[in-house]
Amino acid sequence: MAAPRNVTVEIGRQRDVESAKEDSPTSKKTWGSRLEGRFPLTQWEVAAAMSVFLIFSVGLICIYSTMPPADYDKILRLPRTISDLRILRDHLATYAKDYQAQFMLGYCSTYIFMQTFMIPGTIFMSLLAGALFGVVRGFFLVVFTATAGASSCYFLSKLIGRPLILWLWPEKLRFFQAEIAKRREKILNYMLFLRITPTLPNTFINMASPIVDIPFHVFFLATLVGLMPASYITVKAGIALGDLKSVKDLYDFKTLCVLFLIGSISILPTILKRKRTYE
Repeated sequence: MAAPRNVTVEIGRQRDVESAKEDSPTSKKTWGSRLEGRFPLTQWEVAAAMSVFLIFSVGLICIYSTMPPADYDKILRLPRTISDLRILRDHLATYAKDYQAQFMLGYCSTYIFMQTFMIPGTIFMSLLAGALFGVVRGFFLVVFTATAGASSCYFLSKLIGRPLILWLWPEKLRFFQAEIAKRREKILNYMLFLRITPTLPNTFINMASPIVDIPFHVFFLATLVGLMPASYITVKAGIALGDLKSVKDLYDFKTLCVLFLIGSISILPTILKRKRTYE
């Protein structure tokens, strides 16, 4: 009777070893493949996400309710094309001029809300800032709201983002994590490069940064400074909205070259340090 018992124990040990291998970070069976086919968030995580969304939504509604009356059917619309944006600008021009402080509060709240919950359309909001407020005020407004929204998304991802980003972008996350691991000593320079250039989507950076253990002060500073060039280009384009045909016109080849040149300057100290090390 001892032999079958030993076989059972050995089978149990083999299962434990296989389970440990599957849970290992170096295992070929990734989180992404394990989560494939089912929604990654637990009931608690869904409840947490809905609670945060509800709090933000109630706050946004409270802000809108204190604003002066207007024809909300025409102004409470998220533009999806440049034509929609021109129409919205025409409807908002007088309202934004007459109730500037209230409108700025509503604008900032909407922008941060969209950035926090990764709602597409913030590029149109940036263009609208240029069209309504001019270059200087529009620039500072966009940089402030984009940084605040990205920071809010950072903390939301820190709360519930890990399984979601592993489900959505497993390969991209592994690449990002490997690049961060190679550049820990100059992480701020690398983050500035990513923010200035369109190497990785900003939404992905916002969500992935807390997952790969990028400190918030580094994330915040890189976001604040790194978004300035693109924000300036977008806000300035908003002034000449009539000449703009599509969003793609914002980032032509020349503009992309300028952004990559600025981004390269941010990682120049890292390159020079490596060169001295090899010498």
